[in-house]
Amino acid sequence: MSALTALARLRAIRDGVAQPITTVRHCHVAPQPMVFVPLALSGEAAAPLAAMVGTDPGHPRLLVVPQPRNRDLRFAFTAELAEVVLPYVEGFRKDTETVERRGGEPYERCLEAPQILVPNRQGAAFVGLLGRSTRFRRIDGPYLVHPSVPLLGRWLTYFADRSQQPGSCLLTAATEALGLHWATGQSGLEDANLATLVSWIDPPAGMTGAQAALEAEDPLLWPPAGPVTDPGFDNEVLAPAVRAYEDAPTEHSVERIVQAVRTQLDPTWRLMWRAVELLRALPEGSRVRERWEADRGSFTRFTERLAEGGPPQARRDGAVGAAARLAGLERARASYDVQRAYDDPLVMAEYRLTGEAFAGTVTAADPEHTEGEGRSRKLRPLVTVTTADPVRQAPGKVVGSPDRRGHAAEIVEVSGDEIVLKIVKGMGRGKSPTPGSVPEVGERVTYTSLTDDFQSSAALPDPELTPWTHGGPPQEYVPSDEDAQEEWS
Repeated sequence: MSALTALARLRAIRDGVAQPITTVRHCHVAPQPMVFVPLALSGEAAAPLAAMVGTDPGHPRLLVVPQPRNRDLRFAFTAELAEVVLPYVEGFRKDTETVERRGGEPYERCLEAPQILVPNRQGAAFVGLLGRSTRFRRIDGPYLVHPSVPLLGRWLTYFADRSQQPGSCLLTAATEALGLHWATGQSGLEDANLATLVSWIDPPAGMTGAQAALEAEDPLLWPPAGPVTDPGFDNEVLAPAVRAYEDAPTEHSVERIVQAVRTQLDPTWRLMWRAVELLRALPEGSRVRERWEADRGSFTRFTERLAEGGPPQARRDGAVGAAARLAGLERARASYDVQRAYDDPLVMAEYRLTGEAFAGTVTAADPEHTEGEGRSRKLRPLVTVTTADPVRQAPGKVVGSPDRRGHAAEIVEVSGDEIVLKIVKGMGRGKSPTPGSVPEVGERVTYTSLTDDFQSSAALPDPELTPWTHGGPPQEYVPSDEDAQEEWS
């Protein structure tokens, strides 16, 4: 936890309401996201119990497995889930735009991409487990399933894989998105509870965040957001209902289970759409659109792979693919951190505290300063900045500015609270600097060693890489008979 976040948590305790730790929204919120709230059977790794899913807050689709240990009922559940998810996902393939690849070759990219919202990180992990356990199923021979089941499994695996990419928003956990923008007066572990987190951010009238969060901890009022259910509900409500279904699998016994799980899912469904409203109320960061374009490119490439008849994603990466994937994730993390800092002065303030950035006022400027003689003469404007921030950058260090994209300056001298900077990039190619490229006297500026080199397309992970290659060659996988017979376990 950073010093500013710790301070914000203390202020949240003092004021009784969560404190904003950003000035803009750093995640994309689609115009029509799909909310997916899954429940799993306790004690089973990936046995679905129920799910509430849909794009309309007022008309969710409730899917229930009356006996999660019954494989036929589980596959019927996934087939029903496919009826909801696949039309939504594949509907974005229709409208495309023509863009250029890095080498200048044009290609088609989807104008929009789907976005699936789950309550928490455990929900995103469950999506991956559900995808793993369905993408290898056969649609003919023994143990056959509906043709939509393995296709759904490949899509769920893709979304789960993509959610590990820093800055990606194709599969988003509500608790992580909210925690990225607000600091509460509770611990980070407690922030994983969607009900208490929303209570701190938006407490009811007449209540403090702490009081509302305490009330939200009551599982009778606000059941867990899944996929794990409350033990009291399991023992006192669910278990007797499932036993009644086993004894007499009638419509009445099924309806009893449906009503039971509805009480667990309805509150979370309302919280999810409240989270969407809270996030939409924040202004979007300027670089969020770029990251969403990368998501759209990745989505387009995956739809093309499916259309070409590519194999399912492998169970695990090979050595080369795993190393390439790890390197890509590290580059993506570095790029994402820099983009957030460049978008948001509150995030940049964290780096000012550590000395990796400084902000101040321009007290002197020489925009016509040059170096060299004759043909080797180069325009190198000088700027003097006065700052109260601790500066731990040595002379010769190149720094960038979030206020001017492509701008770079070299630290010439640090003397007390004054820093002399020599602009080396971003002032144009003429004999005089481009208007506005050199800071003027009296202007407030920010410089940081977090340069925007990470933001170039060459440094970002290639969005055209498919989820099963992760930077390496395609890994052909042909499911064996044992794979086809494998159960969720």
